Amino acid sequence: PEYLRYYFAAKLSSSIEDIDLNFNDFLQRVNSDLVGKVVNIASRCAGFIHKNYADTLSENILNPELFNDFVNAGDKIAQCYQQREYSHTVRLIMALADRANQTIDANKPWVLVKEKGKEQLVHDVCSFGINLFRVLIIYLKPILPQMAQAVEAFLNVSPMDWASREKPLLNHTINRFKPLLQRIDSKQIEALKEAAMHEIKNTASEKSENSILKDFPIAETIEITDFQKIDLRIAKIIEAEYLEGADKLLKLIVDIGGETRQIFAGIRSAYTPEQLIDRHTVVIANLKPRKMRFGVSEAMVLAAGAGDKELWILSPDDGAQAGMPVK
Repeated sequence: PEYLRYYFAAKLSSSIEDIDLNFNDFLQRVNSDLVGKVVNIASRCAGFIHKNYADTLSENILNPELFNDFVNAGDKIAQCYQQREYSHTVRLIMALADRANQTIDANKPWVLVKEKGKEQLVHDVCSFGINLFRVLIIYLKPILPQMAQAVEAFLNVSPMDWASREKPLLNHTINRFKPLLQRIDSKQIEALKEAAMHEIKNTASEKSENSILKDFPIAETIEITDFQKIDLRIAKIIEAEYLEGADKLLKLIVDIGGETRQIFAGIRSAYTPEQLIDRHTVVIANLKPRKMRFGVSEAMVLAAGAGDKELWILSPDDGAQAGMPVK
């Protein structure tokens, strides 16, 4: 989840637009930004602190001006968060990560540690790197809450809030560094995609087994000329009543555009007459009249359903008028 949260944040802006999950871009951003820039700061500095300084940070700040730049950048970053400009937020944070890495590269603690008399400078450089890393994690905490929690355990601090960025950790004991994020490779991406496709297929298969089509399969295909013989019309139900002795039927009088038709519809189990009066629906207007013991049914109301008790007559959108053809 942390990987995806970071990737989505790097893509999101305050505007409403789609996001493409490009797996090549996803892999590059996670490995380059999160692992290569941010986590790398802590991993390259923590080893020196553990091995040479008993897991205790220096009481000095190597570059107070740069530290203040990191702290002051929080105002702009907070503003971007509040404005939902998350991609801009990520760019600002990664720019700071670049500066932190440049500072460590410029001082080369891995070289200085081999020089006699440079012990304090190595301590200051690596401690400064840890402090810059801490500020970066505070800025990333809204995006990476799980990673921030792991960093808090590593730094041996209480949960970090926005204001805590202003005070560096000096002469402070930290815990042994453990990998926070692992690089991902294309094989993991392919395995993820394969698992997702397998799940989709299983879900589709399960839906297919429970599909309504299993009980009501599609009928044989017909020619367009067969369909064109059917005259579908919008009808307004102007009268509806029960039929004595009919358990399933309602008697409807419908207006199909200046002409009325009598219909005996098998929808009694789903509707009362009061629910139907003044309602628009769709009927087959040119169906051959059918003589029944209650009279002649002169059209057919269209309804959807899986049984006698689950019926829904078709209703057009607002604006449709009685007599309009359904095309």
